Amino acid sequence: MQLFHGLHSKNMRGDIFGGLTAAIVALPLALAFGVSSGAGAIAGLYGAVFVGFFAALFGGTPSQISGPTGPMTVVMASVFTNVAGNNAEAGFALAFTVVMLGGIFQIIFGILQLGKYITLIPYTVVSGFMSGIGVIIILIEIGPFLGQEPSAKVVDAVRNIPLDISQANPAATILGVMTLIIVFGLPTKFNRIIPSPLLALFIGTLTSLIVFPDSDINIIGKIPTGLPSIHWPVLQFSELRNIIGYGLMLATLGSIDSLLTSLVADSITRTNHDSDQELIGQGIGNVFAGLFGGLPGAGATMRTVINVKSGGKTPISGMFHALILFLIVVRFGVLTENIPHAVLAGILIKVGIDIIDWSFLKRAHQISIKAAGLMYLVMFLTVFVDLITAVGVGIFVANLLTVKSLSDLQKNSIKAITTPDEGITLNNEERYILKRAQGKMLLLRLGGPMSFGAAKSLSQRMGIIGKYDVLILDFREVPLMGVTASLAIENMVKEAIAKRRVVFIVGAKGTVRNRLMKMKILQLLPAANILEDRLEALQKAYAVISNELVGKNPLRDSDNDGEEMITESFPSYEDE
Repeated sequence: MQLFHGLHSKNMRGDIFGGLTAAIVALPLALAFGVSSGAGAIAGLYGAVFVGFFAALFGGTPSQISGPTGPMTVVMASVFTNVAGNNAEAGFALAFTVVMLGGIFQIIFGILQLGKYITLIPYTVVSGFMSGIGVIIILIEIGPFLGQEPSAKVVDAVRNIPLDISQANPAATILGVMTLIIVFGLPTKFNRIIPSPLLALFIGTLTSLIVFPDSDINIIGKIPTGLPSIHWPVLQFSELRNIIGYGLMLATLGSIDSLLTSLVADSITRTNHDSDQELIGQGIGNVFAGLFGGLPGAGATMRTVINVKSGGKTPISGMFHALILFLIVVRFGVLTENIPHAVLAGILIKVGIDIIDWSFLKRAHQISIKAAGLMYLVMFLTVFVDLITAVGVGIFVANLLTVKSLSDLQKNSIKAITTPDEGITLNNEERYILKRAQGKMLLLRLGGPMSFGAAKSLSQRMGIIGKYDVLILDFREVPLMGVTASLAIENMVKEAIAKRRVVFIVGAKGTVRNRLMKMKILQLLPAANILEDRLEALQKAYAVISNELVGKNPLRDSDNDGEEMITESFPSYEDE
């Protein structure tokens, strides 16, 4: 793990141009996210500066551009409502403490090398969550788009839509519609020269000043200039649960967002990022963002792609992008004062529409009804209940569905064989022995990893053990066995012994054998009953049956090595 991953000055010209282009794209988005979060435009800029600089310097994806994103902004809006809104005195300080805590969690994720696990959340959950975020952004921006005050909660925003439409400010609505036309309709070749959000910002602001100079359009207004003040972390035990919960949510969501963007950057640059280092860099960036009153951020896909396409290859591009934005904050903040909220709302509505996973929404029901149902459940919970609840319920349900599918597979891999016709994997000698046994032995062939999903299927076969004289458990195709499945095997072996049935265990090796030893299952049987070869087990099992016929069964005695068994020479199957 390198301290400064991919940092060098051999691509200075490309990095400077890439960083400048990324800053131009990031400016309107940072302002819009700041206003939408409830913290103000300056918080969006500070977030873009500090996350952008430190995530680039200490991160593990050289070409990545980081800053405030739609999902992170939605979570922060919820933080300002549910944490800061309950504390008039220390509200903002608590909110930025959540940002710092989220950054600390990300650093811990990276130190513990959890980067490879972060993206294992099922795609259906991620898709539903991201689409829900997109819907939230659209819904809460309808009010500002029509010239009305924004609603902090989605339910309030939906409830206020009829009123917002009936009381719409004509001038603000015209500016909002103009913004949508520009961001959706600007030809690609012009978009490469000047990003459509920046063009919409410029034309919308200029139009409001020239065409609607006396209208009561909501604008950003005066924002602080100069160096930011420090927001020291504070804690209130009454809000501790919310602070930790939202901190984990920011950390997890930011990690997923960043690492997915890292994969996009890898595919374009044909390089490999360091996921754990990236989490550390993102965490450091978010700690500084919270410390200086900025929004939390993550790797931003669109800005990263633009940076790479413009020549950016090393962390210098991300750092330069942050320095450009910092220069705007320090010296040229006055240029942003007259930007209408309606224009920012139009830009964010475009962002919300882009975040919605239209591709998966269109075909989810064709791929899997269960997957589609889970995705819509997560999306509904994200929009109308709670972000944390949505992800928690989504992961829980997804894991249940996965366990059910694995259980079905494991159930199908357990084969109870009593006759030659059932033993489709048996060789001819094994078939011959089963035929001679006349249904007096039960061969239980196990296959694949045996988790707790297989325990139920094993338990269902407990009742049939008494019908057979010999039980053979074939573990040759089992690479892994969980505790619950081991307990089911233990119960099965003990049940067979209690009914004075003979048990053979075949092919247990590696971790499976160790698990059987630790569970003291192997110790329940004579050494002669623990074998490597299935054919040998079948031969000994038949010998047991033959000895039963003359009243002898040496393998019932754990102190006997089985040498006194009556044996039979089996003809080859060709002699039949």
